[in-house]
Amino acid sequence: MNKPVLVVMAAGMGSRFGGLKQLEPIDDNGHVILDYSVYDAHRAGFDTVVFVIKPEIEKDFREKVGERMSKVMDVKYVFQLSDDLPEGYAVPEGRVKPWGTAQAVLAARHVVDGPFAVINADDYYGPEGFEEIYNYLIHHPDGNGLYEYAMVGYLLKNTLTENGSVARGVCTETASGYLHSVVERTKIFKGEKCPVYTEDDGTTWHELSDDDVVSMNLWGFQKSYLEEAWAGFPAFLDKAIAENPLKGEYYLPSVVSSLLSQHKARVKVLRSNDRWYGVTYKEDKPGVMDALRELREKGLYPEKLWE
Repeated sequence: MNKPVLVVMAAGMGSRFGGLKQLEPIDDNGHVILDYSVYDAHRAGFDTVVFVIKPEIEKDFREKVGERMSKVMDVKYVFQLSDDLPEGYAVPEGRVKPWGTAQAVLAARHVVDGPFAVINADDYYGPEGFEEIYNYLIHHPDGNGLYEYAMVGYLLKNTLTENGSVARGVCTETASGYLHSVVERTKIFKGEKCPVYTEDDGTTWHELSDDDVVSMNLWGFQKSYLEEAWAGFPAFLDKAIAENPLKGEYYLPSVVSSLLSQHKARVKVLRSNDRWYGVTYKEDKPGVMDALRELREKGLYPEKLWE
């Protein structure tokens, strides 16, 4: 079996790196959050990283991100293009944006020929999640009439910010530890005693548990995911072009949900006790910098990751 590769969804980045939260330096050596995630993936066993980007940022991305990682990893680049569509389909007039996270992953279909993990470019996941997903992909190929996928679940309390609300996919599991469903909660706040969320702009509030498991988009798939996502693309396009031609998006989790409902796949819910970090708000950055500094001082990371 081919070794798992890491696919990084980075097509949402623009060309002016200095103004983008996900590529602002997060330490004194110029690293960004993505450096830490790819570093953790590499020491978990991943030797190849595939960056899904836009063509217009390729030059800057290579110079400011990819080249330093290429010292120790096989770095590949693919493009998410709005016109990368199944035969017979065309981009609706006036549409500029690509077609969502499932299409972003599909951009890697020509360079991924085996198991792979998927992450966001602007999140810090911690080393445990990459270790869990790598080991699972190595030891659980598709079989027994089911596609064998996985996701890393994080404790909700480890993913919240002090500076506002967050959106999280709250997971429920089967008795055997497989994913049953993911419910998107778009406005979760830390709360005074426990996390709370609202669906009506604060008119009513609902409690969650600190230990609820949430998805932070760290997924593990076999090549079958790419085949199924491509096969399901036309049905999505038919609906999107008819109902929302300029903004409809083909989401990675929606493909998973469809395969679960058809009993074609199962998704093992793995666990990470690491703290997730992201710069959701400008005020989050100092706290992320302090947290990573503490991790370096504890010896979890060297001062210069790629040397």
